[in-house]
Amino acid sequence: MRLRIFAAFAALTLGALAGCGGQGGGTAASGTLRIMAPAAPGGGWDQTSRTAEQALKAAAPERKVEVFNVPGAGGTIGLAQLAGEKGNGDLLMTMGLVMVGAIEQNRSKVTLAETTPIAKLTEEYEIVVVPAASPFRTLADLVAAWKADPAKVSISGGSAGGTDHIVAGLMAKAAGVDPKRVNYIAHSGGGEALNELLGNKVSAGISGVGEFAEHVRSGKLRALGVTSGQRLPGLDAPTLKEGGLDVELANWRGFVAPGGLSEAGRKALTDLVTKMHDSRPWKDAVAKNGWIDSFQTGRPFADYLSAEQARVKGIIAEMGLVS
Repeated sequence: MRLRIFAAFAALTLGALAGCGGQGGGTAASGTLRIMAPAAPGGGWDQTSRTAEQALKAAAPERKVEVFNVPGAGGTIGLAQLAGEKGNGDLLMTMGLVMVGAIEQNRSKVTLAETTPIAKLTEEYEIVVVPAASPFRTLADLVAAWKADPAKVSISGGSAGGTDHIVAGLMAKAAGVDPKRVNYIAHSGGGEALNELLGNKVSAGISGVGEFAEHVRSGKLRALGVTSGQRLPGLDAPTLKEGGLDVELANWRGFVAPGGLSEAGRKALTDLVTKMHDSRPWKDAVAKNGWIDSFQTGRPFADYLSAEQARVKGIIAEMGLVS
């Protein structure tokens, strides 16, 4: 399997940090709320962060909010930066299933245990697309070429070990192709993968539905399948199962804060994000982007995170994605 990782994770030496809901010296939020999108512009984390920024400004107009990007290594560079902000109640980081996989793939020295879980926000299905000029008219066409010579079928997507990569591996396994032979081209942001597709530089691409749907509707990309159990409304695309591959997977995204927050700091951020979630601008954006509202806070989200880390570690090991 040929793998290009455009940003390497720099190892950091870190002291012990408090975990979820710790009794550190953090205080309740008071200044400008900064939201880190730990990826380059154009991808799902960036899109979620900027959507949240606008919804927060509408729901809490008295609060200043700004988004900044820290791309690289599936979000683990941003995660390491977050770890250096122990107790900061004015900082959130957008994250999700991609980061869970990247932590394993990159053997990150910083893990989600060193963050404060705030909220799970959305789920989103993945979509497999090809350029409009592609000879692959159906998923069966792509699979046939894959079986004939996996190296000749290049698949562009997000970070190594992330959701897009996992989908590619699961598709290969279902098609009878060795997942280790998948020619997966990893990127730090969805914009880079999209540019390769629109420039006819890769055979296919995998990303969240919200990132490619507009270009499918405009005719610039052709959808070969989605990872949902049933067809999605407003999108002319079969499911992967309809195309003969028994693969179903939903990506998810959420917010975490630095470790070491006081209970007051954790509650202030949770209350603010809950207010955002309940706002009309957020609900409209969720519907427009085809996201699934899966809001969850507190201990349930912390437990969910722990379970996801164990599940994804098993998937990545089975697929041989850990180098």
